[in-house]
Amino acid sequence: MKNNSVRNLTISALLIGLGILIPMVMPKIVIGPASFTLASHVPVFIAMFFSPLVALAVVIGTTFGFFISTTPIIALRAFSHLIFALIGAKYLQKHPELVLKDGKFTLANGRFQVFNLVIGIIHAAAEMIVVSAFYFMGNMPDTFYSQGYLYTVFILMGIGGLVHSLVDFNIAYFVAGALYKQFNLPIFEKAVKQEKELHKVTA
Repeated sequence: MKNNSVRNLTISALLIGLGILIPMVMPKIVIGPASFTLASHVPVFIAMFFSPLVALAVVIGTTFGFFISTTPIIALRAFSHLIFALIGAKYLQKHPELVLKDGKFTLANGRFQVFNLVIGIIHAAAEMIVVSAFYFMGNMPDTFYSQGYLYTVFILMGIGGLVHSLVDFNIAYFVAGALYKQFNLPIFEKAVKQEKELHKVTA
C-alpha cells in the first residue's frame, strides 16, 4: 500500500512537471486572439488512466504552477480541468474496457472516441465559463472585444477548445497505449484483464 502511494506521488509529480513544461516548449497554433499549445492537456489526460486521485493531484499541481508563472485566467482555466478530469477518471474506473477495441489499443476505437468527445465538450464548456466571466468583467485584452463574444469565446474558446481537447486526448491515449506495460497504467491493466477473462468465458 505504501509503495503504491509513493508510486502515485512520483507519477503525479512527473506529470505536474510535464504539465507546466509543455506549454513553454511545444509549438502553438495562433488564431488571434487565441492560441492553442499542442499536447498541453496530455499530462492531465494520462493521469486519468491512473486514478481520480492522480488526476486530481495533477490538475491542482499544474494550476498552482500556472498561478505562479502565468496570468490568473490561464491558471483558472487550468483549474477548470478538475471537472473533466474527475468525471473522466471515475468513469474509466468503472468502464476500463473503453480503451480497448478487439483486444487492441487503437485510435480507431469508436467507444473511446465517443468518450473523448463527451470529455471534450465538458472540457471546453468549463473553460468557456471561466473566459466568459473575465470577458463580462472587462478583464480581457481589447482584441477579444473587437472580435465580439460569439467569435472569441464561443467559436475560438468553445469550438477551438473542443478540437484541441480531442487532439490532446488522442495523443495521450496513443502515448499511454505504447507505454502502459512499462508504467503499469491501472486502467489499461484492468481492460486487458477483463478482455482475458471474457475470452476464458467464451472459449
